[in-house]
Amino acid sequence: MSIANRRETDALGERVLPADVLWGVHTLRAQENFPLSGRPVAPGLVRAYGLVKQACLQTQRDLGAWDGREAEAEAVLQAAREMAAGALTAHIVVDALQGGAGTSLNMNVNEVLTNRALQILGDAPGPSSRLSPLDDVNRWQSTNDTYPTALRLAAIEGIKRLEDRLVFLQESFQRQEQRLASVVKVGRTQLQDAVLITLGREMGAYAEALARDRWRLYKCVERLRVVPLGGTAIGTGTGAPRAYIFQVVDTLRRLSGVGVARAENLVDATQNADVFVEVSGLVKTGAATLLKIAGDLRLLASGPAAGLGELRLPPRQAGSSMMPGKVNPVIPEAVTQAALRVMAHDQAITTAAGLGSLELNPFLPLIADSLLDSLALLANACDILARHCVEGLEADPARCRQHVESTTASVTALVPVLGYATAQALAERATREGRPVRALVREAGLLDEAQFDALLSPEAVCRLGTPDIRP
Repeated sequence: MSIANRRETDALGERVLPADVLWGVHTLRAQENFPLSGRPVAPGLVRAYGLVKQACLQTQRDLGAWDGREAEAEAVLQAAREMAAGALTAHIVVDALQGGAGTSLNMNVNEVLTNRALQILGDAPGPSSRLSPLDDVNRWQSTNDTYPTALRLAAIEGIKRLEDRLVFLQESFQRQEQRLASVVKVGRTQLQDAVLITLGREMGAYAEALARDRWRLYKCVERLRVVPLGGTAIGTGTGAPRAYIFQVVDTLRRLSGVGVARAENLVDATQNADVFVEVSGLVKTGAATLLKIAGDLRLLASGPAAGLGELRLPPRQAGSSMMPGKVNPVIPEAVTQAALRVMAHDQAITTAAGLGSLELNPFLPLIADSLLDSLALLANACDILARHCVEGLEADPARCRQHVESTTASVTALVPVLGYATAQALAERATREGRPVRALVREAGLLDEAQFDALLSPEAVCRLGTPDIRP
C-alpha cells in the first residue's frame, strides 16, 4: 500500500482511502453508491449538523460520558464547533441525494469530526483507538433524530435570510409607492383597459403582498422549532440514557440561540415529515407572489415603443446578439425561473413526505435538498429583484398620460358627474372616431379643462370611493 493511502474496514470489508482525507470508508461507499445529482449537501445543513453534534457531545460530557478522556472530548467538541462555523464544509463530500434516509451524511459528518479531532490531538486521520466515529461521535444518536433536527435548524437559518431579503424588497416597493404616487395610469383587468389608478398604488399592492409573505415566514419558524433529537432510531430513545434525552435539546437551544423544543411525541416527529410540506407550501406562496410581480413588471415595461412601456426597468445587459439596441427584462425573467423551481420543489417535497413508510421517511435527503434550495432561491430572487430592478424603476409619465388620454378607461372617472349614459356615449364615440375623450368632452362643453383634470387627478384616482355619491 502506498504511503499516500490508508486502509479502513466496515461491515462490508476493507477499502483503501487517501491517507490525508478526513472522511472514511462509509463516506467512500456513499460516493460510489450515489453519483446522483452531482451537487454537494447544502452548506447550511452541514453547519447545522455540526451544531447538532456539538450539542450531543456536550450533553454526553456534562453527563460524565467522557470522564477520563478530557483531551478527546475537547478535541471532538472543537471539531464540531469548526463544522458549525463552516470550516469543515468542504470535507462533506456525499451527494445531496442519497439512499438510507441521510445515513451517508451522518456518517460523513461522524468521520470528519473524528478525524479532525485526531488532527487536533496530533494524530493522523484514520482508524484509531482514541476515537471512533460510531462509538464516540455518534453515541446515543441516530441518523433518524440528528438529520431531521439539523434540517430544521438549517431551514430556520434559511428562512431568516429569506426574511431579510424579503424585507428589503418590500421596502423597495414602498419607496417606489411614494415616488410614483402622482403618476396616473390605466388600470387593467383581464389585460383590457378598466379604470384609472396610479403607479404608486400598484407598487403599494406589491409591498402589501410581500408583507403577508413575511408573516407566513414567521409561522414557518414556529413549525420548525419542534425537533426529534433524543428519539434515536424510531423516536423511542433506544440506546440513549433518559437523562440525555431530556437534556440534549436544552443544550442545543443554548448553543444555537434558536428556541428549539423537544417534540412531545418523538415517534411522531421521527416518522412524519408533514411539517416540511406545510413550510414548503408557505414558501411556495411567496414564490407565487414573486411570479406575479415579475410578470407584471415585464408587462408594464414591454415594448417599449410597441408595448405598454409605462415603466422603464434598469438596463442590465445587452439583449440580443443580432438585434441592436434591444434590452430584455432579464431580472424579472430570472426571478420567474426561481419561482417556478420553488413550485417544482414543493411538489417533490409533498410527494416525498407522503411516501414515508411506518416509523421513518427514507426520502428526507430529497426533502432537505428541495426545501433548502427553495429558501436560497427565493432569498436570492428577492435580493436581485430589489437591487437590480425595483430600486432603479422609472416611470414614463408621458406614456402613461398618453394611455390615459387615449383610452376609454378615463370615461369611468367621469360617470359620477356626467352619468353612465353620457359617459357610455363618449366612450363609444371615442372608439369609433379614434379621438381622445378629453377633446370630445371639451367639444361638447360637458366639462372645462380644470374639471376634467380634477376628475383624473392622482387624488381623485386614489380616493376610496366617490364622495358625491349617496349610498
